[in-house]
Amino acid sequence: MSGNSQFPKNWTPQEGLISHLEEQDKTVAFSMSEKRIFPPPEAFARQATIAGMDQYLALCAEAESDHEAFWARRAREQVLWHKPFTRTLDASRAPFYRWFDDGELNVSYNCLDRHLGTPVEHKTALIFEADDGTSTRITYGELHRRVCRFANGLKSLGHVKGERVIIYMPMSIEAIVAMQACARLGLTHSVVFGGFSAKSLQERIVDAGATLVIAADGQYRGGKPLPLLPAVHEAFELGGCEAIRHVVVYKRTGAEVGWDARHHWMHDLEKGQPDVCEPEWVDAEHPLFILYTSGSTGKPKGVQHASGGYLLHAMLTMKWTFDIKPSDIFWCTADVGWVTGHTYVAYGPLAAGATEIVFEGVPTFPNAGRFWDMIARHQVSIFYTAPTAIRSLIKASGTDPATHPGRYDLSSLRLLGSVGEPINPEAWVWYHTNVGGGRCPIVDTFWQTETGGHMITPLPGVTPLVPGSCTLPLPGIATAIVDEAGHDLPNGTGGILVVKKPWPSMIRTIWGDPERFQKSYFPTELGGYYLAGDGAVRNKDTGYFTITGRIDDVLNVSGHRMGTMEIESALVANPLVAESAVVGRPDDLTGEAIVAFVVLKGARPTDAASAAKVAQQLRDWVGKEIGPIAKPKDIRFGDNLPKTRSGKIMRRLLRAIAKGEAITQDTSTLENPAILDQLKQPL
Repeated sequence: MSGNSQFPKNWTPQEGLISHLEEQDKTVAFSMSEKRIFPPPEAFARQATIAGMDQYLALCAEAESDHEAFWARRAREQVLWHKPFTRTLDASRAPFYRWFDDGELNVSYNCLDRHLGTPVEHKTALIFEADDGTSTRITYGELHRRVCRFANGLKSLGHVKGERVIIYMPMSIEAIVAMQACARLGLTHSVVFGGFSAKSLQERIVDAGATLVIAADGQYRGGKPLPLLPAVHEAFELGGCEAIRHVVVYKRTGAEVGWDARHHWMHDLEKGQPDVCEPEWVDAEHPLFILYTSGSTGKPKGVQHASGGYLLHAMLTMKWTFDIKPSDIFWCTADVGWVTGHTYVAYGPLAAGATEIVFEGVPTFPNAGRFWDMIARHQVSIFYTAPTAIRSLIKASGTDPATHPGRYDLSSLRLLGSVGEPINPEAWVWYHTNVGGGRCPIVDTFWQTETGGHMITPLPGVTPLVPGSCTLPLPGIATAIVDEAGHDLPNGTGGILVVKKPWPSMIRTIWGDPERFQKSYFPTELGGYYLAGDGAVRNKDTGYFTITGRIDDVLNVSGHRMGTMEIESALVANPLVAESAVVGRPDDLTGEAIVAFVVLKGARPTDAASAAKVAQQLRDWVGKEIGPIAKPKDIRFGDNLPKTRSGKIMRRLLRAIAKGEAITQDTSTLENPAILDQLKQPL
């Protein structure tokens, strides 16, 4: 089932949404009551890859009637196979599913070689903009030659198919060269975000059993050089990294580096190597990469993705979700250290033959107009970023009007995207109005490290948009909402988001820990469904999904279940508030109490009386927006929220602060560690 069989007969989204507006569902505590609808622009719809709702529903029906045949057809149409597959899905060891496993391919070949001898060979593949604004362009042909030279260099060091490689680099052409070269040789890479500490790096080296580290000497962020290689050496000193035979270093900042016989400069390794490197043909289930993500136990989980199914989903979603055209300039702002940077920087755009932006810097340097300036200069047509970035830029444009997107020529944009977390409706509308000029659809994409690519998302030119809703699942993605026993819940009732059928780009296992994989993602009580770990509610008329937050972010206050996202959205809808994060803490009376951490658009109140006054205004506001039960018991103000350098809010730290516990977690990845002391102060 593709997730659409509950629609009324002859249903259309517009009719369903109008019905929804006429009869709001008041029964679900965390159901969103958004009333604004944004139909697909007619001009966009006329040229969209998926030509209207009829085609979308036809694709869903095809997937529902024969799930395997649906995916087999797409795999044969999209992927270049060295050896065609004859078996689509092996479910004999479920949930350890295998897709296209007797077929052979190479991911790098599908991203680069497929374009040789076509006009794309001479097209710009990457536009790299450095922190200081310097731009470098590289064509597909040039990128292919660089990847081949570097792959040949790695072969000269004796690294062979099946070994694991840690990549610890800033956003750069070289990072993509490294990832593509690993894929070319059948080396399984694990990219570690450049903001992670030496301890985090050491844990990943040890867990993956890596034999090679590809790093940079440093990176530039906000006009400052920051070292990277010293963290590699510190990781080695922590122990357990004895399997590392070589360290290849990209010379970025020119910082002094410690050196031994294992070390090689990247440019020296490439020098004199042939421009051609025959790809290593691997079976479709060969591990393309391991990407570590946080787990509830605090120990990172190595999410393992296979080559064939992952590549297929990256290619399909570039076409379906982003409606990619040959003339597009595509910009995903995510770092390659995260899955978004894997799928929609390193692999998907290149397999699609797109021209894309790769950005080293931060959105607030030299000022908060950096994103808008780059869009204007590079004529970006598709822009994909995170709600956290949007909210921070909303605040910045309020204090410095010169950085408001309205001051820049953003007429090249035709499509906007949101990724990483649910986007609150007010930020959505600001993004749509001020960045997209009211003419650009927004694809509010729900997916995870584990899913490999988009799962629930609007299709531009097809889906009427509702701010805050990721709308409908992609064809072939059998999403549903169930209770704790795996029973389907009716539309209009909030519950647990699951995927009922396997899909090609799904996680294959947790590296080295199959038991944890099965327990975390396919718990027996859910009857074999994939557990997304998120709560969701589905509109009873349209079937539109709204993600309410992680299951552990659903609060139970006096027996009422409420999603933290809804409370956060209500707070941010207040004109005083720029950003908020909501967590729960134990409460003797109500079971759980709501604690809100708030960043105001104006100055933070510094005296108790002023803070109490603003807090009461916000409590009353939330009470009006959602109901008295949703009023935060504790509101704390800060100049910002504790975030990693990638912009992710560290909610575990906020939970510890709310409970009055000592913070024992590693805070080395925080962009702003000083904010913790500020947020510890109650009213």
